[in-house]
Amino acid sequence: MTKKFCFILLLFLGLWFAGFVLFMHKIYNVQNTERGKADAIVVLTGGRNRLSGAVKLLNSQKAEKMFVSGVFRDTSIKELQNRSDVEFFNSENVVLDKKSTNTVENAIESAQWIEQYDIKSIYLVTSNYHMPRSMIEFHHYNPRLEIIPYPVYSDKVSQEWWKDWSSFKLLIGEYNKFLYVLFRDGLSVKKED
Repeated sequence: MTKKFCFILLLFLGLWFAGFVLFMHKIYNVQNTERGKADAIVVLTGGRNRLSGAVKLLNSQKAEKMFVSGVFRDTSIKELQNRSDVEFFNSENVVLDKKSTNTVENAIESAQWIEQYDIKSIYLVTSNYHMPRSMIEFHHYNPRLEIIPYPVYSDKVSQEWWKDWSSFKLLIGEYNKFLYVLFRDGLSVKKED
């Protein structure tokens, strides 16, 4: 390897790591913000405390409708109500999305529901580490939508990620997906210009 190549590689790795440190700072220093009422709550399944956080918002009447994106095909509202960490006061306006299997599909399926009900604002509920990428995806498919982030935290994902291999893998993977989405959207903006 030439010195120039080694320098470029070290520079790239240094920038990548600096970005990762900023990413970690951001996801662990974002607090849940309960603002005024929104038109709806959208919760992305797949992580601990997401559904219970969303139901807490619904029960405190922060919105009248809730879209639960990415549930298993055989899941019912009744099954969700039987969970020990969830207590619906009213599940009448709760819709289950059984099509989505990833974040992009969550955003697409949610966008269709949002358009159908002429929704202008949502609380977006997902894990803290998943929120940055989710915000980008939801803005991509719903550019005029007001999105209030409501991150939830899992006791299974360690803040001391350098000491826990499973947390380290999860957070590095999420950071790389976040970078991909940033890069993808940056290219699409340039193409439109």
